[in-house]
Amino acid sequence: MTQSLDCVVASPVDIQHNLRRTVALVLAGGRGSRLHALTDWHAKPAIPFGGKFRIVDFALSNCINSGIRRICVLTQYKAHSLIQHVQRGWGFLRGEFNEFIELLPAQQRTEGENWYRGTADAVHQNLDIIRAHGPDNVLVLAGDHVYKMDYGKMLAGHIANNADVTVACIEVPLAKAANFGVMGVDADKRVVRFQEKPQRPEAIPGSPGMALASMGIYIFRAELLYDVLDHDVANSASEHDFGKDVIPHLVGSGKVFAHRFQDSCVMDGGAEEAYWRDVGTLDAYWESNIDLCRITPALNLYDQNWPIWTNQAQVAPAKFVFDADDRRGMAVDSLVSGGCIISGAVVRRCMLFTNVRVNSYCTLEDTVVLPGVDFGRHCRIRRAIIDTGCVVPPGLVVGENPATDARRFHRSASGITLVTQAMLDALT
Repeated sequence: MTQSLDCVVASPVDIQHNLRRTVALVLAGGRGSRLHALTDWHAKPAIPFGGKFRIVDFALSNCINSGIRRICVLTQYKAHSLIQHVQRGWGFLRGEFNEFIELLPAQQRTEGENWYRGTADAVHQNLDIIRAHGPDNVLVLAGDHVYKMDYGKMLAGHIANNADVTVACIEVPLAKAANFGVMGVDADKRVVRFQEKPQRPEAIPGSPGMALASMGIYIFRAELLYDVLDHDVANSASEHDFGKDVIPHLVGSGKVFAHRFQDSCVMDGGAEEAYWRDVGTLDAYWESNIDLCRITPALNLYDQNWPIWTNQAQVAPAKFVFDADDRRGMAVDSLVSGGCIISGAVVRRCMLFTNVRVNSYCTLEDTVVLPGVDFGRHCRIRRAIIDTGCVVPPGLVVGENPATDARRFHRSASGITLVTQAMLDALT
C-alpha cells in the first residue's frame, strides 16, 4: 500500500464555477480550554494573533483568496467578540453578487432544543439555512488553525475523484499523532481506515516516524452531507462529531478521498515547509507568535498575493522616543503594531499588538503582548504572554524566578508565563 496523493486538477473554468457553487462552514464555537485564561471571555477563534489579526481571519482569508465567497461562521461559546470582529471586519462582500458571511450562533433550532453538541451537530442544526443556499458542495473548516491554503485545489481533486467526501491531511510525527484523526489510504488516494485520536497511530508505509493526520478540513457532496447528518443525529450512541463519528462511518460506506496539504498550501519562494499550526496551547500560541519575529519566519504575512484580511483598527503609527544611553526607546527583532509607544524602553524578540505602551527603563524579551497593555516603569518581562488590557505595575519582574511566577501567575510546563489583569489585581 502506498500513500501517493498527487492531485488531478480540473480546468480553471470548471473550478471557478464550482467555487461559486460551494458554501464554506467555519466552525468557530469552541472554547479552547488549553489556552487557559486567554479564553475565559473569548472563543478561541477570536484570540488575537500575529500583531493585528484574529485566529479566525486565516480560515476566512483562505476562503476569500480561494474564490469562495459564500461563508457561514458557526459560533457558540462566549461569541460576542468574535461576532463583533466578523461584523466590523468582514462586511465587504456584496450581497447582490450572492456573496456573504453569515453568523450562525447556536439557537436551539431543532426539535431537541439543544446547544451544539459536537461539530456534526452544529452543522445539522443549520441544515435548513445551508439547503436554502443550494450548494453543490460544502466545505467544512475549523476556525482555530493558522495556515494559508488554496481550497480551490482541494475542490478540484474532490470533483475529479467524484468523491463523496475529501479530507485534507498533513504528515505529523508519530509521537504527536494521537492528537489527530489518523488515516490510511490506498494507491488511489482513497481513505481505507480512519481513527480519531488513536492510542497507537498507524505509521505511513515507508515513513515509520510519521502518520497521515486529518486537518479537520472536509469537502462534502452536499446531498450526502444532509443525509449522513440526519442519520447521525438519530444515533443515540454518536457523539455527533465529524472526526469521531461521521468520517469513520463514511469510510466504510462512501467514497472518501484524502487531499495532501502540500498540494494546496500557499507558500512563497523562500518557504521550507507547508505551514499549519494548531495554536491551541499556551506554548504553541507563544511559539507561533514569536516565530513571526524571525528574519525569515515560516509564515509569510507580507505576501500581497495571498493577503490575510482583518478588521483594521484606526490608530496612530507606532512611536519610539528618547535616545539617551540609559533611556532609549527601541525594538529589535520584533513586530510592533500601530498605536504602540516605546518610551525609553528596550523590546527584543517580542510581538506587540495594537495600542501597547512600554514606559521608561522597561526591558521586554521573547514576549507576546496583546492589545491595550500598559507597562509601568522598570518592568523586566521575559518569555511571557500578557493578556489584553493589562495595566502592569511598575517594577514587575516576570521570567526570572520560576517559583515566583508559578505562584502569582499561570506558568506552562515549558516556562511560558501567562499574565492577566485578574492575576495582577490579586497581587495587591
